Amino acid sequence: MSFTPSISTIIENDEQLQKLLSDPGIELPPLLPSLAFALNDLSILPTNFSLDPAKTLEEQGGLTNEEQEEIRRIALNALQRLRDQSSKKTNVGEDDLRKIMSWACGTHLNGSYLQMLKEELSPENVDLRSPDWSKNEIDSERNFTVAIIGAGMSGILAAYRLKQAGVSFVLFEKNSGIGGTWLENTYPGCRVDVSNHVYCYSFMQKHDWPHFHSTQNVLLQYFNDCADIFEIRDNIRFETEVSSAVWDESTQTWALDLSSAKGEETISFQSVISAVGQLNQPSYPSISGRESFEGNSWHSARWDHNYDLSGKNVAVIGTGCSAIQFIPHVVEKANHTTIFQRTPNWLMPRPQYQRELPESLLWCFNHIPYYHNWFRLHLFWRSHEGLLPRLELDPDWENPGDNSISSANHELGALLRLYLQSEFSDRPDLLEKVMPDYTMGAKRFVIDDGLWSKTLHRDDVTLCTEQIQLISKNGITTDADEEYPFDAIIYGTGFKASEFLTPMKIVGKDGINLHDKWDGDARAYLGIVSPGFPNFYFLYGPNTNIVINGSIIYFSECEVHYITRCIQHLLENDLTSMDVKQEVHDSYNERIDEGNRQMAWGLSDVNSWYKNASGRTAQNWPFSLLEYWQQTREIDPADYDLS
Repeated sequence: MSFTPSISTIIENDEQLQKLLSDPGIELPPLLPSLAFALNDLSILPTNFSLDPAKTLEEQGGLTNEEQEEIRRIALNALQRLRDQSSKKTNVGEDDLRKIMSWACGTHLNGSYLQMLKEELSPENVDLRSPDWSKNEIDSERNFTVAIIGAGMSGILAAYRLKQAGVSFVLFEKNSGIGGTWLENTYPGCRVDVSNHVYCYSFMQKHDWPHFHSTQNVLLQYFNDCADIFEIRDNIRFETEVSSAVWDESTQTWALDLSSAKGEETISFQSVISAVGQLNQPSYPSISGRESFEGNSWHSARWDHNYDLSGKNVAVIGTGCSAIQFIPHVVEKANHTTIFQRTPNWLMPRPQYQRELPESLLWCFNHIPYYHNWFRLHLFWRSHEGLLPRLELDPDWENPGDNSISSANHELGALLRLYLQSEFSDRPDLLEKVMPDYTMGAKRFVIDDGLWSKTLHRDDVTLCTEQIQLISKNGITTDADEEYPFDAIIYGTGFKASEFLTPMKIVGKDGINLHDKWDGDARAYLGIVSPGFPNFYFLYGPNTNIVINGSIIYFSECEVHYITRCIQHLLENDLTSMDVKQEVHDSYNERIDEGNRQMAWGLSDVNSWYKNASGRTAQNWPFSLLEYWQQTREIDPADYDLS
């Protein structure tokens, strides 16, 4: 089984092709690069213009109407050739591929940029990130088994890469199925807020997503399909929870305490990969009397599908990404919904957020060889640096009074305010409540296609910005001493993102407890390793969250590549342990902290899940995607104490 589309023969006549190309559903920026690649003909690419990197976030890549018409004209001729030719495409050479990619990205590509983007493009669906080594070729006799904790996106990826390298592993999953967050979050409206064509493995690209941003059930099916294709299910122990991992200095192994229906047991492994993620422990607000409420209540990540909301008075606490997804579904059933908002969101308009893929775009996927690869590259490039420059501090910027931190930050903030003003122009009372007064980019953007405004405009919806004073057995009382009675309370209050690896107990060298060492302030070198915990690796660890420039799957692929390099080094050099040096770890984290202090989320004091209890940004990566790719390509043995 594979997700690679079976390319159909073009049977449309010239008139039908011309009509197809005029459809606004076709993404034009990747069209000519894909045709140039399919026909191995660089003359297809115009020399009088190329894509402008500064306009990648605009519709059709910011191409002018004249440029769009020229692309359609050239594409028509190329599609006619694809339809009429009988010969197969010859292989595109390395230099020609570089030229096509450079045109597609609107910049001259070489070196690391070229290699990184080639991996994302996956030309001809070749997996360029697969391990280039095998344990059997290094030492087939050595006993070396890795424990992977968590069968979500990152755990599945780690398992597949270890299998490719011939390294023995066991994957432990506390749930009865795989999928991680896409298994546990089943609230109505749950969907990914990153384009699906980049929210999938680079080597397992799926083109026929039903929507641009697919729903939870579709994503869960994708990861289940991947697990089947990778043939890793036999290595997974479901409904088995890891309660602790303890490093045994005498045997140089990790002893894992396991709990399952079979009882308690302890198994030792030479290495451990934690793939438990950041967003798996629901966070509830510290509100007095929360436990006294006698109605029904639940967290969005633990949705009560048995409770009928019909005719009920419902409270929703929180207006983050999850809440804004499920609230429109709640209000359709409830008698009245009161939304308690602590901080308004910056809305990022995306009209196609809940739209199905248009037939014209699906036609391109199904008829143009490798169009889906170039479509992915286009999306990746537009989000590669994405909004990052707009969230960086300009120390010379004179703030005009809108809490902006640079000219670019000010300009985008002004555009987003105009969007809010247009959505709530008829309701100044709502506009005042939904307009952020903090730095644009200090909190995660919420993707919106206009549904949020429609929801808040309803007569059976109240947006309350008063602070909650207490929760009683009957409902909620605010600081204005107004009591609201409710039948149900739904918490859309996020996760304990900064409490990494909880509730597991991790004990390393000299009996040091990882959580005691972190003391609420998790840190790691590259977000992957911590001093005193040899051969123990984190996926989606501290400071590996990307805010606005790409998909977290990209980071996981970089991290797993680095981990396999560490294991390769252990095997090739007959080592039993690698422990990152404290000074290397500390120097790295100083740089991360300084980088975050120059970003909108680090400068602002607005409440955010990006920060831990001490106020430090423990989640976010403040630099470019390229830089993380470069740092995780190869290990430097000098960074580690080896034994």
